Amino acid sequence: MSTVRDRLTDTLYGAGWSTVKRLPEPVAGALGRTIADTTWRRRGTGVLRLEANLARVVPDAGPQELAALSRAGMRSYLRYWMESFRLPAWSAERVRDGVEIKDIDRLFDGLATGRGVILALPHMANWDLAGAWLAGAGGVPFTTVAERLRPETLYDRFVAYRESLGMEVLPHTGGAAFGTLARRLRDGRLVALVADRDLSASGVEVDFFGATARMPAGPALLAQQTGALLLPVSLWFDDSRVMRGQVFPPVPVPEAGTRAERTSVMTQAVADAFATGIAEHPEDWHMLQRLWVADLDRGSA
Repeated sequence: MSTVRDRLTDTLYGAGWSTVKRLPEPVAGALGRTIADTTWRRRGTGVLRLEANLARVVPDAGPQELAALSRAGMRSYLRYWMESFRLPAWSAERVRDGVEIKDIDRLFDGLATGRGVILALPHMANWDLAGAWLAGAGGVPFTTVAERLRPETLYDRFVAYRESLGMEVLPHTGGAAFGTLARRLRDGRLVALVADRDLSASGVEVDFFGATARMPAGPALLAQQTGALLLPVSLWFDDSRVMRGQVFPPVPVPEAGTRAERTSVMTQAVADAFATGIAEHPEDWHMLQRLWVADLDRGSA
């Protein structure tokens, strides 16, 4: 059954990349909204988890407001997928005009000094589009890490897709990626990491919307080891075809404390920046999985 399921998953994603990218943009957008609304009405595990997560972000929301927010969240999530399936067919002009990032000079100024720069992003809006924009219109190729997926053919699809957008993609296995990322940063290059969820033993506990969550130590450790600038980022969609974003001020490396203590302080600062961006645009945070430690302890979806 596992093999059949893996083959079906790979086939469906392959169909998305081969079929959706040929649709006119308004048709693809309408299809995404239809799928999102149908999925939302079925109230499956992912939708219920998204709604529970959003309840922590917007604790004063009543049932109707929370339901409307989770529906908007599913529409945002499907917009990400529809755009991602179509992104390889977008022109350079469409990519350039599809992104506006506030305070992006913090990134370019950091690179201009010869320091490496680490961008830490949450699962918001379309991080693949942001990457294509950086590598294309911004002229800044970068390195990132991709989690191993099943089946292997699906992982290969994602790597090929992201490499076609101008990214260097490293597998998130065995710890070897950290050394390569450090070398890229010492060479004054850019590394971009999605960094709002880490349930492994190495995850750093942070206060996130008033409860304990775990986030990856990698961005803080890389900044300490290489001297690179660590910049949190948030992304969101507006009602037009444009995705917007915000580059937050750099996270400083504390002068005192053990490496673990410095890592904890820096990761908390990243979490605080993420919380600011997510609170402003909660519908564009695509967290359909468990995140908070209390939810893990309860074994909820």
